[in-house]
Amino acid sequence: MIATVNICVGRRAFSRLARTLLAVATLVLAGCGDGAPAFRATDISGTTDWGRDFALPDATGQVRRLAEFRGKAVVLFFGYAQCPDVCPTTLSAMAEVAKLLGKDAARLQVVFVTLDPERDTPALIAEYMTQFDPGFIGLRGDAATTDATAKEFKVFYSRQATGSSGGYTLDHTAGSYVFDPQGRVRLYVRHGAPAADIAADLRLLLAAK
Repeated sequence: MIATVNICVGRRAFSRLARTLLAVATLVLAGCGDGAPAFRATDISGTTDWGRDFALPDATGQVRRLAEFRGKAVVLFFGYAQCPDVCPTTLSAMAEVAKLLGKDAARLQVVFVTLDPERDTPALIAEYMTQFDPGFIGLRGDAATTDATAKEFKVFYSRQATGSSGGYTLDHTAGSYVFDPQGRVRLYVRHGAPAADIAADLRLLLAAK
């Protein structure tokens, strides 16, 4: 609450008071901006009721969780290996991001979660990851776990039949989530974002104390 104070002053005194108040307000506003990184992706910092964690097995059967990547920036993306365009272009962009980061790429972990466990076997996902970067991790759960994880991250996906042979594609959320080295979800990166922009945001997260 801001208290209202009646002030009776002369014209010169009022002018000095107005200038002083304006200067203070300018400093306050400037202070509010300090320490707030100018991210190029959508800043979702402060999210606490969703996007908290995942627990899914990798190609070797080891269950991976967000906590094991503390100290790294994590990019989490949901898709499927037979995706015709969105998934390969996103993963290719992340491979380019890793190159742009140089030595800081050692503190980046890209995690891919398949939304198609019916067709994406562990071996297939492992092979798929190596097409982009051998350091990328692919995760695959059963149908129920996949659905629960997608809901945790507000990821939409829907099967679309392609013919009488039983073939199908998946419509799905195309963006990626970025976690800071403390394991907090911070950014939502839209599909098609330039690799240079993503790398710039990751550098800000990696440099933050």
